[in-house]
This record gives sequence, structure tokens and C-alpha cells, in this order.
Amino acid sequence: MSQKQKTIKKPITVSGVGLHTGAKVNLTFKPAPENHWYKFVRTDIEGSPVIDVDAFNVVDTSRGTTLQQNGARISTTEHALAALVGLQLDNIIIEVDGPEVPIMDGSAAPFVEALLSVGFEEQDAEREVYVLNEVLSYEEPARNVEMLAVPSPEYRITVMVDYNSPVLGTQHAQLHKMEEFQKDFSPCRTFCFLHELESLVKHDLIKGGDLNNAIVVVDREISQEKLDELAKLFNKPRVEVKEKGILNNVQLHFQNEPARHKLLDIIGDFALVGMPFQGHILAARPGHAANVEFAKVIKEVIKRDRNQKVRTYDLNATPVYDINKITKMLPHRIPFLLIDKIMELEADRVVGVKNVTMNEWFFQGHFPENPVMPGVLLIEAMAQTGGILVLNTVPDPENYWTYFMKINEARFKQKVMPGDTVIFDLKLISPIRRGICHMKGEAIVGDKVVMEAEMMAQIVKKS
Repeated sequence: MSQKQKTIKKPITVSGVGLHTGAKVNLTFKPAPENHWYKFVRTDIEGSPVIDVDAFNVVDTSRGTTLQQNGARISTTEHALAALVGLQLDNIIIEVDGPEVPIMDGSAAPFVEALLSVGFEEQDAEREVYVLNEVLSYEEPARNVEMLAVPSPEYRITVMVDYNSPVLGTQHAQLHKMEEFQKDFSPCRTFCFLHELESLVKHDLIKGGDLNNAIVVVDREISQEKLDELAKLFNKPRVEVKEKGILNNVQLHFQNEPARHKLLDIIGDFALVGMPFQGHILAARPGHAANVEFAKVIKEVIKRDRNQKVRTYDLNATPVYDINKITKMLPHRIPFLLIDKIMELEADRVVGVKNVTMNEWFFQGHFPENPVMPGVLLIEAMAQTGGILVLNTVPDPENYWTYFMKINEARFKQKVMPGDTVIFDLKLISPIRRGICHMKGEAIVGDKVVMEAEMMAQIVKKS
């Protein structure tokens, strides 16, 4: 059953402090247009640089997930992103006036509550969900991390954590469907071991740390003197170790809250894939570094499948330009006019067609006993198709010449033979400026991409 994309009805702001900087920071969720996904905006930096939520923008995972793009960074992103994914929102702008997302109470719940308070708005575009149809895996032997993604009718996550700790032991958590996130996972707070906390404090790395925004696990004997030092450090009247080795800073929401928080982190980090996907994630001892690397694996598989998924074209439809109209636009003539018709023409895209027959002039000398259309002529035909796109931007195309400027990333994947119908599908990489057109194109025969390239062309007015 298809679903529509969703955003929020109006902006909503939450405020807090950054865990590592201790600086006050305001975060504002804003509605975004269709097919936007999630983007951070650093409003405190000149020009308000945008940072795409993309696995390949991650630059640090040592104390949370940090993204960097356009000269700007944003840290501790995972809990806010988990809230967006958990509520199944598709398009959100996240404005932040500091270098990191506020830690709040160490969970995703404050972000969930803020988003729910403004309500959601259904958009016109269909929600595209990538359906995993193969088994993917990722391992980090040094950290004993294992992650697996398998096909599933739902987006499911199963997590196991085991830190060789007599306090935590081995814990499991499982999300069967995303509707469980709000109640059963969003309130689950981050956790750390006491020795980690002491090290972070010693190195002044958690200036915004507070015993109210993390579960502290005490997995060794600790003196009352040390507990008194912690109380003084965090402005608490008294700090003590409760049963099961947890400091008295917080009351556990769930017996397996640490495992549930690791699952929450996976949801947030997997927003870096860039779109919703359907599959079952199984993770043993996960962390941000492994989450990000596995998100890259999934993202690359989606990219591969999208590249292999060829559009369908109605070659019986009335063309936008037939051969007669093409000759009025392009300066090329037989035998070097290589396209027969233009099937689609938009502001940023063009589709042209070449019917390859045995009586083509080039087969007389190019492998006559094994006729193969020369790759350079496929490039030329693609360029002519792109020429139509740029010539369509001027009112008198017959008064312009078209010239090649550059070819990049040209790849020939399959032979083109007599009897083939080649479809050239080109899309702009950047807007046309001063008659210069930068395009990426594919040459398609049947359901196969036979050639692809990036190219740049220019139109010049005849003198």
C-alpha cells in the first residue's frame, strides 16, 4: 500500500546544551518540500551552510555522529534523527545555532514530543521505500561487532549488547515495527560506564554533561570519597550506587534500557542512508562507527539498484520533435545527424532515440563482419540529444552552433548492434549558464544501460 510523504505543519524549537561544548543551543525543526529528506542548517555561521544527512558526510563517530559539509560541522546528531525516522517523517529542515545538537535528557523523547506538538502534514509525493532483497553484512573484528541486514516485510531491528560487564550482562532489544518507537524506544537514554565518565571529565570533554542525561553504570568497586567527588562535580547533594550497579542519578525506564538505546542509535544513524528502507537489521555490539559504515553499505546497494533500474519509454508516442524539426535545430546533416526523434523534453532533461540499422554508413568500415556501432558515435549521438536541450533555451536555435567542451566518466557496457533502438536519456548536472550545458546521460537498449557519460557542451551564435 502506497503512502504519501510527510513533513510537519509548522516550525518548532527545542533548547538545551551541547553535551561536549556545554554551550546553549537552539534547534528548530522546519517543514521541508517533497523529496528533501533531512538537512541540517548552521544558522550561527555566515551563509547558513547546509549539511546533508548522508553517511558519506560523517567525519567523526568517537562521541556521537558528527557530519561535515560546506565548511560546517554538526555533532551528536543521532537522537534528533532517530525522532524523525521513528515518527516516519520524510522531509525536515533542522536549523541549529551551534556546533552540536542539544543533548536534552540523553534520549529522543524531547524531540519526539516537540514534533508531535505541531502535527504532521501529508504531501503530494509518494513515499519511496527501498525494499532490501539480498543479505548484507558488516563486521568489525577488533570490536567484535557484527551487523546483518536481511529481507523482511517490515523495518525491524534486533540488537544484542555484551560489554563483558557483570552489571549489564548480555541484553537484547527488538523493534518489530516503527509504530513501537515512540513509546518503547524514544525515552531510552544514553549510557556510559563510570570509568568512561571519569576519563571524559578529566579531559574536559563533556562540558555539558549532567547526571540527568545519562545512565551511569558502575562495574567496579568505588569508594564513598569518589562518589562524593562526583556529587560535587555534578552539583548533586549525594551520589550513590543503587542495586544492579546503576548510579542513583536516574530511574531506569526499562530493565534493558541500554540495549534499547543502542537500537535507538541505529535508527538515528541509519537516517544517513538517505531514504526509508525495508529490511531486518540484526546487530551485535553495535556502535556509531559500525552503524555509519553499514549505512554506507546499504546506501551503495540502493545506488547500484537505482542505476540498474532502467526507465520505461513509450516509443509509439508522438515525439516532441521528429527528424524534420530536429534538422531545423541542429546544424548536423546526414550522414552525421545521428538521432531520429526527441521523445521527452523538459527544462532539465531530454530523451532522444536512434534506430540502428544494417545500412548505416559506418558499418561499411567498422567491423563489417561483426557490425558494432562505434563508441565515439554513441557519444556523438548523446551529445546531439543534449544539444537539443540547450538549444531549446534560445528562441532562434537555427542561428546557433553546438560544440563539445568536455567528456568525463564515459563507460561502454554493452555492444550496440544493427536492429537496436538506442534511447539517450540526459539530465542536467547544473543549471544552463551562458549557453553551457553540463549533463549526465545514459544510452539504453531494451532494459540495459549500454553506455554512460558526463559531458559539457556549448552553443555559440553564428556570426
